[in-house]
Amino acid sequence: MLSTLEVVTTVVVGLMVGVEFSVAFIMSRILDALPEDSRQLGHSHGGRMLGALMPFWYIGSVVLSAIWAVAGWHHDGAGLVVTAAGLLIVSVVMSILLLVPINNLNKTWTPENRPADWKEQLHRWNRYHYLRVAVIVAAFTLLVVALV
Repeated sequence: MLSTLEVVTTVVVGLMVGVEFSVAFIMSRILDALPEDSRQLGHSHGGRMLGALMPFWYIGSVVLSAIWAVAGWHHDGAGLVVTAAGLLIVSVVMSILLLVPINNLNKTWTPENRPADWKEQLHRWNRYHYLRVAVIVAAFTLLVVALV
């Protein structure tokens, strides 16, 4: 049972890392290459789509990691799993405090109502997102190492 939990947790976190990595290093560049109105509308639509899904994925990853940490407390790698769970908690806190407020504004913007500094706000969101990606990559790495 523990082995199944370990694999499921690692796959769930790994897929989340893949999506967020893609957003950071592929989708952002695609959207930024579009004309201004399309660019902002694409960011807004992506924020609505992923903003509806990612909270469940992030919280689910924390819960799975915490269950693994408790269930495998006396096994090798437990400290790595606890640290990974801690990093995933950090990523949730970062999301709530830094990224979600910008995303919530961006989801409502249209070419007619967006603020003059919308590009700067999206650049700030991207910088925070790069940092969050680094945190979840580190968490994923620790979970993979804990499997060994």
